[in-house]
Amino acid sequence: MAQPYVLVLYYSRHGATAEMARQVARGVEQVAGMTARLRTVPAVSADCERSAEDIPESGPLYCEMEDLRDCAGLVLGSPTRFGNMAAPLKYFIDGSSGLWLSGALIDKPAAVFTSSSSLHGGQESTLLSMLLPLLHHGMLLVGLPYSEPGLMSATGGGTPYGASHWSGADNDRALDDKEAALCRALGKRVAVVAARGAQ
Repeated sequence: MAQPYVLVLYYSRHGATAEMARQVARGVEQVAGMTARLRTVPAVSADCERSAEDIPESGPLYCEMEDLRDCAGLVLGSPTRFGNMAAPLKYFIDGSSGLWLSGALIDKPAAVFTSSSSLHGGQESTLLSMLLPLLHHGMLLVGLPYSEPGLMSATGGGTPYGASHWSGADNDRALDDKEAALCRALGKRVAVVAARGAQ
């Protein structure tokens, strides 16, 4: 039997969300018997004649519906786009109706994370926008409890709805230690819940 995994699925344009995904994956891998599967989605193009290569030039592979179907848990990440998830990630999620019809994701744990260039750039509304389709899939939402010390002392990102990061106006502000720790805590929390379900 294949080892259960938490799917860390994200879209990243400037690299901040990708780094968050790597930190989430580190948290997942702290849980015995659980592995992280990093996947991304291709950009959406206005050019109708152009299509993305099947394999990205660098970084994780593009997600397939089977990756989503077979996961033990899901952590979904997107940069903030006008207070909402980015179109490429929404496009992928919008294509998951077959999994909704079959109930493949019901009762699996899920969480979300985001980054924005301004401190009040819609992080919480973006996190909430990503939670909505997960609720429709019947997933069990896992946030960050206030027992995580970084939530009360972070000066960048961090919310009870999920991990977040303030990347700065030029998207050049690296994750600080508290933001990275909250990403790892989120991944670990989902993996712990997923491991309970896999028993």
